[in-house]
Amino acid sequence: MADSLRDQLLKSGIVKQVREEQRPASPPGGRQAFRQGKAPAGGKPKGARPPRSQEEIDLAKAYAIRAQAEAAERKRAEQEAAEKARLKREQKQKIQQLLQGRALNKADGEQVRHFEYAGKIRRVHVDAAQLAAINAGQIGVVQQGGRYLLVGRDVAEQVRAIDPHQLALLVDPGAVDVADDGVPDDLMW
Repeated sequence: MADSLRDQLLKSGIVKQVREEQRPASPPGGRQAFRQGKAPAGGKPKGARPPRSQEEIDLAKAYAIRAQAEAAERKRAEQEAAEKARLKREQKQKIQQLLQGRALNKADGEQVRHFEYAGKIRRVHVDAAQLAAINAGQIGVVQQGGRYLLVGRDVAEQVRAIDPHQLALLVDPGAVDVADDGVPDDLMW
């Protein structure tokens, strides 16, 4: 009969026979020692790692330094964003206090004054006297809370000093005459 695979491997010398009597059947203390977190009496616990090399330590330090730098950068960016938000809130509050009770809008404005603001054509309802004052630069338009408020020139200049983005329209009276462009001031769209 043919030899078993084990016997053939042993005869060829590829595999050396390990004697059963040399291997312990189970570690001293049994499995209970591992469950309780104790190392077996004969040596290191199974999951113990060999000591790290200098290269691994340097790599770990580099990762830690990079993580600290990224955390510091995130913290700085968050603080910067919080500061910008605080300044914007303060500007908005100053403008709101400045505009309190100074809006010249009328509920019965029968004419519409169109103007460009934020890349779009906007409109505000005015009467004939307000339309003439806007075109002359005596009245300005300020955007506040999604609405366009008519205010005097001095208030519009103060709003421009606080936040120029909130000033929607203020005609410069010293600029080139509007009539020179060929479009009449009283043109209704």
